[in-house]
Amino acid sequence: MLPIFAKSIDGELCLKPLLQIVFENLYDVGLREFGFITGRGKRSVEDYFTIDSGFVELLKNGNKFGLAKELDVFYEKVGRSHIAFINQPKPRGFGDAVHRAKMFTGAEAFLVHAGDDLIISKKNQYLRNLINVFEEHGASAVFCVERVRDPRKYGVIIGDKVANNLYLVKRVVEKPSAPPSNIAIVAVYAFGSGIYQAIEETPPDANGEVQLTNAIQRLIDQNHSVYAVELSSGEKRLDIGTPQSYLKALNLVVHSSNLASHSPE
Repeated sequence: MLPIFAKSIDGELCLKPLLQIVFENLYDVGLREFGFITGRGKRSVEDYFTIDSGFVELLKNGNKFGLAKELDVFYEKVGRSHIAFINQPKPRGFGDAVHRAKMFTGAEAFLVHAGDDLIISKKNQYLRNLINVFEEHGASAVFCVERVRDPRKYGVIIGDKVANNLYLVKRVVEKPSAPPSNIAIVAVYAFGSGIYQAIEETPPDANGEVQLTNAIQRLIDQNHSVYAVELSSGEKRLDIGTPQSYLKALNLVVHSSNLASHSPE
């Protein structure tokens, strides 16, 4: 829910919660069913994605017509979507959080997008590439990756390059002390329903958390097809998971010429 800079409908600089921009990016490529995995203290997410017509009128009465217009467009997208809020009672890892969506997605394929990652990408091409690879290759899992300076902070991959910006993944490792590559996982995924069984078969780590990367490795070990799509040179991941990365993200976005990618098409 931390705000970052974006361009408004009228082309002006404005602030939006990062989660709103993620939602709008997913909406703009055609998704209409959303499941938010939340925990204690995250009621603000549910409140924000619940239409508040009274607040729009308050903005209009205060002559804040630009903000009211922006919120009206957001609420129109919310109103056209089916949104569920799914509780994760304890923070037991990303894998456990994804598994909580099983009751929502059932046997259908689905996308996972972390709430603290934003990809600057013209016309949300990163999502279109992800979906295309998933469908064209009949994959069990596809995710985005990028090359980073310090891969020890991320999950990383080893794989065979099979096309431009595309890898057939052979191995994934979570936050390695001795990274086998500098190709880091970006927390945007497409999964078939088989990921749920892989998560169920994945034991918790020493901290009691179920790591999604370990479940993906289980898919690989079971000879499922797993691919990684590398972000192009014109795309950039913004991570707001720490104060330092949040500050960096603010600086990158405000100076980026791709700000228009956050506004509705």
